[in-house]
Amino acid sequence: MKPTLLVLAAGMGSRYGGVKQIDAVGQHGECLLDFACYDAKRAGYGKVVFIIRKDIEADFRTRLFDRVAKNFDAEYVFQNKDSLFTEEEKKLIGGREKPWGTTHAVLCAEKAINTPFAVINSDDYYGREAFQNLGNYLSSVSNDSGDHAMVGYVLGNTMSRNGSVSRGVCTVADEKLVSIVENLKIYYEGDKIISEIDGGKKEMTGKEWVSMNLFGFTPKAFEHFNLSWEEFKKANITEPKKECLLPVSASEIIQQNKGIIKFFTSSETWFGMTYPEDRELVKQEIANKIKAGYYPENLWEN
Repeated sequence: MKPTLLVLAAGMGSRYGGVKQIDAVGQHGECLLDFACYDAKRAGYGKVVFIIRKDIEADFRTRLFDRVAKNFDAEYVFQNKDSLFTEEEKKLIGGREKPWGTTHAVLCAEKAINTPFAVINSDDYYGREAFQNLGNYLSSVSNDSGDHAMVGYVLGNTMSRNGSVSRGVCTVADEKLVSIVENLKIYYEGDKIISEIDGGKKEMTGKEWVSMNLFGFTPKAFEHFNLSWEEFKKANITEPKKECLLPVSASEIIQQNKGIIKFFTSSETWFGMTYPEDRELVKQEIANKIKAGYYPENLWEN
């Protein structure tokens, strides 16, 4: 069974200042997501599903989707601010504009998923090896299995000099995830890596394993995600900025003994589109990989 690639592409891009998920960085107008889809197809994934906002649909189709869909089985679904709410609950949302988080996004795609699936962000570069290792694993598990997976990265390889990043710091034992603690603000202070958490500052070594939202789940995980979402709504439906985050929901699978998450690792150096200043760096990194023969100059046939 070929796994599915699920792409979280409905973010607002508030720090980037635009729709970064469809910003061109390749030599022929390709987006960062073109390269993720190319790597996933080469690694044996059978389909890609994008989660987007309705207001970017036209640009998304023109600048990314129609090109990818000529080469890869592809579809997209919408994450709206009132998705997965009852009519009574919608009255409590008010004027909230911020998306409800990555667990909510994954649930918006539930009906489009019928195989084990990998989840990625739209603005991060993950590397071909990560797709291959995770894809091989997902191809070996059944839809009703409680055995899930993720790929962890070295914190020092995932930092930006242009501002703070959000990372889930992982505890690992026997090649399995034990827990993830979301650190929402990690940044350089000189040559030191600092995390602001629990009202204080903590110096990091840079060698910690962190989550970049590259998870692999079987469809059975939706059972837990739906329960997690319902609990989140009860506690936070009137909050204007709270988000139901996938690393938190994934960690709950372990804490509640609902399954395991096998931990794969990658030594790949991250680059991504968090800040406007990142775009030129990403373009240069992609150009270097094309020059080295890692990617062809013309990524897709059409």
